[in-house]
Amino acid sequence: MTLERTIVELAERTKAASTDLLSLSTEKKNDVLKTVAELLVAEKNYIQVENRKDLEAGREKGLSPAMLDRLELSDGVVDSMVAGLTELINLSDPVGAIEDFSRRPNGLQVGRMRVPIGVIAMIYESRPNVTVDAAALCLKAGNGIILRGGSEAIFSNLALATLLQKALTLHNIDKDVVQVIPVTDREAVKYLLALEEQIDLVIPRGGEGLIRFVVQNSKIPVLKHYKGVCHIYVDKDADLEKALPIIINGKTHRPGVCNALEGVLIDETVASQFVQRLMAQLAENGVEVRGCPQAVALDERITPADNEDWGSEFLDLILCMKIVKDFTEAKKYIQQHGSLHTECIITENYSTAQRFITEIDASAVMVNASTRFNDGAQLGLGAEIGISTTKLHAYGPMGLEELTTRKFVVYGQGQVRV
Repeated sequence: MTLERTIVELAERTKAASTDLLSLSTEKKNDVLKTVAELLVAEKNYIQVENRKDLEAGREKGLSPAMLDRLELSDGVVDSMVAGLTELINLSDPVGAIEDFSRRPNGLQVGRMRVPIGVIAMIYESRPNVTVDAAALCLKAGNGIILRGGSEAIFSNLALATLLQKALTLHNIDKDVVQVIPVTDREAVKYLLALEEQIDLVIPRGGEGLIRFVVQNSKIPVLKHYKGVCHIYVDKDADLEKALPIIINGKTHRPGVCNALEGVLIDETVASQFVQRLMAQLAENGVEVRGCPQAVALDERITPADNEDWGSEFLDLILCMKIVKDFTEAKKYIQQHGSLHTECIITENYSTAQRFITEIDASAVMVNASTRFNDGAQLGLGAEIGISTTKLHAYGPMGLEELTTRKFVVYGQGQVRV
């Protein structure tokens, strides 16, 4: 069988199996998730044996320590997957909920019901724990899922898929509702992205290169974010004592993630009294700062920024700093260099804060809080499958509700249209 035919048949099986999920009760879905959690504990040795194959191959290929760390299914990572499943079990099931119910003048009762999207293809890199997280979220939301992880995690992903499918089988659910692409050939992704009749949505999760490849090659709608270029604007009415820890946290807590801070804008009214204080703490945390001429003049530890630095996603302990004249200039800068991910203002002025919330376009806008809070768990979703900056149909972290759509439900008593 050709590779193309293998991928097509796999997708067709997932689509056929996914229709059975429409009749599953919340209790049944939760029972499956509970069994997955139990299997992760019972089969941890098997999972880690397969994971070591990926780690050994990764070391031979020269993967960086950071990449190997993301690849490892340590005891702690397995425990976090189990904890995540437990948390997901406790979340409300959105499927079947009828919203916005109303009665029309002709007596028709009209509502909108939450329903699964259908079949979702998830294309991701490195972290094999995403296999369980994504499959569990899609299952609870009633979706079939096809998972295509990176070649560096193939043994780990296939092992986790075995446990997921075992749990489904134990509960008499067609195991094909969860599939992992069993080959590492990159052509498999191209074939997958052409299957618009079998797959309803593609969610890529990884670096900008991966996401752009998916967007350029997909015939299927894609929910994406290319990068996270997040900013903090220190307004002229900012509480500078608040601003310091917020900026340090945004940049240094986990600099390699998409909601990390990449640029700080400082109103010229407070720049002279704030920049050196901020630089002292940034330097203490090993952060390299690249700034505009005004910023460079205020502190010798700031190096001049190049044109390509503005709007860059460094994913490292590097930060851009620009002194701006006022809110309007800060807004213009964010419009030019932001990525619709996360933007924050530090201010004690309520009117300015409301302007920022209203006029700044991003999947999350924040007032006096770290950009690191743009995360599904932190925002109360319980879990997320990724962050979308596409607006259609989701904007921001995607939890259970974002993995569903809505259909109209109409109750009549014999009405006909005239």
